[in-house]
Amino acid sequence: MEKVVIIGGGLVGMSAAYRLVRHNVEVVLVDRADKGKATAAGAGILSPGNRFPPNDPILPLLKEAHAYYPHLIANLAEDGECHTGYEKVGAIHVATTNEEAAQMPKLLEQIQQRHTDGFHHIGDAKIIDSDTAKSFFPALSRVKAAIHIPEAARVDSRLLCSALERTIKRLGAVLLNGQAQLVVAGGKVASVKVEGQTINTDVVIIAAGAWSAMLAKQIGLMLPVYPQRGQIAHLAIANTDTGGWSIVMGFTHYILTFPNNHVVIGATRDDVGYDYSVTMGGMQELFNEGLRMAEGLKSATFKEVRIGFRPQSQDTDPFIGQVHGFGNVYFATGHGGYGLQVGPYSGAIVADLALKKTVSIDLNPFAVGRFGYS
Repeated sequence: MEKVVIIGGGLVGMSAAYRLVRHNVEVVLVDRADKGKATAAGAGILSPGNRFPPNDPILPLLKEAHAYYPHLIANLAEDGECHTGYEKVGAIHVATTNEEAAQMPKLLEQIQQRHTDGFHHIGDAKIIDSDTAKSFFPALSRVKAAIHIPEAARVDSRLLCSALERTIKRLGAVLLNGQAQLVVAGGKVASVKVEGQTINTDVVIIAAGAWSAMLAKQIGLMLPVYPQRGQIAHLAIANTDTGGWSIVMGFTHYILTFPNNHVVIGATRDDVGYDYSVTMGGMQELFNEGLRMAEGLKSATFKEVRIGFRPQSQDTDPFIGQVHGFGNVYFATGHGGYGLQVGPYSGAIVADLALKKTVSIDLNPFAVGRFGYS
């Protein structure tokens, strides 16, 4: 294999490119720079995966993805990129009602089981009282109960993606902006056209997020991935360093912080197609939920809303692997709301598949052709 064309410049595509250029493969990465890329809006929580049932096929992927993060961050540091926003700050999962508090023992059991199973970013989780929870997040409301997850981590998706982009450029990758068109010849995708330029290729990796189905259609593949809009509010607290505050996880929403006084509240889940709009209803939802969990944010000032289109799959499982009938085409998409957690590892997986390497998890649940061909 001499050349790979990657379509999609988010975390998945950049991670695949990084893996390949480190193996001295010629990479051309094509990105259309659409508004609403999930990477540009992602909040950045590496959570313990407690929202998934014990038999969910996503769990082995999530486990390996969490384990991959420290290696990725270390490799980037070796390549001169140390500013990714990755940091273990811990998390508190809070209950603000008696109904939510009643769920906490079961929730703690699930989190502890993940830790026993070897998941990273958890540590010795335990139930704590409201005062202790407030010590980890000073703006917190009085809560009914909380679980402390000491090794939970955050990452700044924009910083991480930028670090990957700078590195792959230094290592020889070429980045092109424009619409990609797949050219089929001899039972494979032989080339990709980008704004009038034809790029011959040995392998194509498609990691185009919520726009992946459009590319799949070009080769007759049914890939039910649709955009789910997420609105995320960004605030600032004057004269307050929030850099060391823990992540706050509620039962429906979350709050996290970044240096120096940056606060993030998320997120809505709006099935409205590619409507790149900020709505009053969305803002009301975020502010109501944010203040319910952290009344100390009343004095925070509003900075911006970021919108990202999550690539949501029909059955909620991602698509990762090779396309049957097109031996040189691979997809990594459909990660929904956990793309920031598993995206970099998914990119590494398809890069390894292209390199004919063995991967450590069963990809059958994520088969690219599981919905058939048109």
